[in-house]
Amino acid sequence: MPQPPPPPRLPLWPLALMFGLVPVWWLAGAFYLGWPLLGALLFALLFIRGRVPLPPAAGIWLLFLAIVVVSATQLQTPASVLTFALRLAFYLTALVVGVYVYAVARERPDQVTVLLPLCAFWFGLVALGWLGVLAPRFALTTPVEVLLPGGVANTPFIQDMVHLTTAEYSARSLNPIYRPAAPFAYTNNYGSAYAMTLPCVVAFTMLRRRGALRWALLASLPLSLAPAFLTLNRAMFLSLGAGLAVLGVRAALRGNVRVAASIVGVVVTGGLVTLFIPVTQLIGNRVESSDTNTDRLSLYVEVIRRVRESPWLGYGAPVNVDTVSAEAPIGTQGQLWMVLFSHGVPALLCFLAWFVVAALICARATSAAGQWLAVVPVVCLVQIPFYGMANQNLAVAFFAVAFAMALTERETAARLHRPRIPRPKAVPA
Repeated sequence: MPQPPPPPRLPLWPLALMFGLVPVWWLAGAFYLGWPLLGALLFALLFIRGRVPLPPAAGIWLLFLAIVVVSATQLQTPASVLTFALRLAFYLTALVVGVYVYAVARERPDQVTVLLPLCAFWFGLVALGWLGVLAPRFALTTPVEVLLPGGVANTPFIQDMVHLTTAEYSARSLNPIYRPAAPFAYTNNYGSAYAMTLPCVVAFTMLRRRGALRWALLASLPLSLAPAFLTLNRAMFLSLGAGLAVLGVRAALRGNVRVAASIVGVVVTGGLVTLFIPVTQLIGNRVESSDTNTDRLSLYVEVIRRVRESPWLGYGAPVNVDTVSAEAPIGTQGQLWMVLFSHGVPALLCFLAWFVVAALICARATSAAGQWLAVVPVVCLVQIPFYGMANQNLAVAFFAVAFAMALTERETAARLHRPRIPRPKAVPA
């Protein structure tokens, strides 16, 4: 019986459109609201193609999505439906990106080309980060902001997404400074994206050993440190430090000199930048002159108290109350707390389980590039208690993890099919 013809190859241009044109989407005010639409384009191409392999652990994420959908029954106000739908769209888009990248990476002989859209995303992140450093007070009314109905555009949650600013400024701080944020609405999102994307850039330079793009990426690494450091994001430093520590331990156990040398290069470069940017002092001043820690703690305590009353499905979405010192709603200031409060304990277990399983699968990588990519789920696990991920960064994480899974599969297959060289027989004395 003849074999059915292979399905058509998925194109790379939709990923380039989504991740490579971030500055364009940002200027249009469509970076947030348009992101799920770009995910819908990927889904349409997957649907037309058919016979698409799902990456490992996709079932865990599908279960998470099912619980999130059911938790919509707990929404308390009609106004919360819009924000619930947007967050659900980001969760769905992340999975679609992961499936698309996994399928593309498995079928292309030159896997490294699949990382090109993420490299373009990195260049946009660095360029807009420097815009936040050089023009921190820049603001702009975007086309999307003008086109939206006034009642929607003036909602604080939507306003932050469609009205352009290059940096975040906290007037509540006793010693406020402008912290780079573009293309994101919040500087914490910038720090989160930076920590996720950095290992991917290093991995690309290891997979592609020559070419102008490789040297451009290498040059961008030290240039990226100034806007990243000036975000003063403690969780960014913590997650990168944890990722590098895990990577270093694995390199030592496997005797991988190339990975160890790359870690030293990254750390030394970062240390040199601290000679010009007093990061430790700036972070210390920020902590001493703000109520950030107190506000976060009050929100976390309130989440734990309230989730006891609705542990299975949560409350559908964060809610505003006047029982905490923070101005932010309960269920924000960290993805862990958002999922726990909004969707319940089972949803949180599924959310965490996906990243844990992804970290274990990616840890099987043997190449230097694969080991760097395996750091991404570790970075995410450290960030989850502190940073919200119901945004574009979740798609960045799924992109990196899906590519790492495909790369690891190919490395494993190559080892299994590698011919064994017979050992010479011992000659009797």
